[in-house]
Amino acid sequence: MYYLIGIKGTGMSALAGILKDLGYEVKGSDNENHYFTEKGLIEKGIEILSFDSNNIKEGMYIIKGGAIKDDNVEVLKAEELGLKIHSYEEMVAKLTSMFQTITVAGCHGKTTTTAMLAHVLDTLRGANYLIGDGTGHANKENKYFVLEACEYKRHFLEYHPYYAIITNIDYDHVDYYQNIDDVISAYTEYANNAEKMVIACGDDPYTHSLEVDKPIFYYGLDDDNDIIAKEVEYTENGTSFDVFIEDNYYGHFDLKIYGKHMLLDALAVISFCYYERFEAKEVSKTLKTFEGAQRRFTEYPVLDNIVIDDYAHHPAEIRATLKAVKQKYPSKDIVVVFGPHTYSRTEAFKDEYIEVLSKPSKTYIMDIYGARENKEDFNITSEDLIKEISNAESISKDTIDKLLNHHNSVIIFMSANDVTALEQEYIEKYKKQENAESK
Repeated sequence: MYYLIGIKGTGMSALAGILKDLGYEVKGSDNENHYFTEKGLIEKGIEILSFDSNNIKEGMYIIKGGAIKDDNVEVLKAEELGLKIHSYEEMVAKLTSMFQTITVAGCHGKTTTTAMLAHVLDTLRGANYLIGDGTGHANKENKYFVLEACEYKRHFLEYHPYYAIITNIDYDHVDYYQNIDDVISAYTEYANNAEKMVIACGDDPYTHSLEVDKPIFYYGLDDDNDIIAKEVEYTENGTSFDVFIEDNYYGHFDLKIYGKHMLLDALAVISFCYYERFEAKEVSKTLKTFEGAQRRFTEYPVLDNIVIDDYAHHPAEIRATLKAVKQKYPSKDIVVVFGPHTYSRTEAFKDEYIEVLSKPSKTYIMDIYGARENKEDFNITSEDLIKEISNAESISKDTIDKLLNHHNSVIIFMSANDVTALEQEYIEKYKKQENAESK
């Protein structure tokens, strides 16, 4: 019996699904708050319990999620029983060592890139995958394992992949990393764990500073890359481009993706497929059917508005999402509902948040979600952002009615925290209001 403490976490829920697919008995526990990953667990028949020391039994194989503290009642009971407690990364490293693993790392875009690569490989060849949106699947017969690898606390150094993909390098997780040089050092070690090669975004300002002793190939739009997108056209229907690899034409791609960041994500996938000798036409055809990762530019048409659910929480991610929205919906007003995630990140990037959140037609900002941090340890609040943004005001579940005045707009809910319940409440209220006015 595999028992996962913190099973609703995006990585943990995906891992639970994979273990279930491989034929193991799986269940786990978490707090009672609803999280979007529950749907996938329920669909696979995986039991979700509330934290209780009585859940832990002799003989269980315990896996502890990264968000779970050492004083959790189930962790304490497992220690009392003398059970070995495995970290999420330890379990994933053990699991993926049995397959030809491709890890995807990057401060931004790794979830979408992992999902995109998993979609292509699983469709064309069959592949296992563990994606940071809570999605996981496995079959013992598959050759490939596509794995999202997180840089937080250098967790991705547990893995020794066949291919290592790097979408970008940026300063984030400021509660752990000291500065950008510290981040680069972690990515250098990650890249050198690759067995065959490294594929990295060459347009990124930091990837060329990696001191790698493995073959490394760069993709991007700049001419000095090995894999280059040329003749790029951004339209309301998507993005089209030609790909040249080491000066040779590889193929034409016309995809339903928006923004330069998603074009670069697709190039990472195309690069891998080229080095694994996939035909361009089959890759292009399969990429066209990619529907996106969960909580990454997930769209819901709501009468005359478009609601977008997005995980963006770093200023660079917010900027990229806004550009993608402008590409797809150039005639609509853009309204942002932003939930800052962690006090340390909000404090470190305060000026960048103010700059990027001043761009939309209207910005609403929720209280900061502290996650693993305590409010009293920091000198930052959401009001510190709001007072510096002329078009911003606060919002919460109790004041969601503020959104009901927006029409013919794109309303983007952005947060690393799950804001699904807030979105659904707004959608229900807006539909009810419009139905009442039409009578």
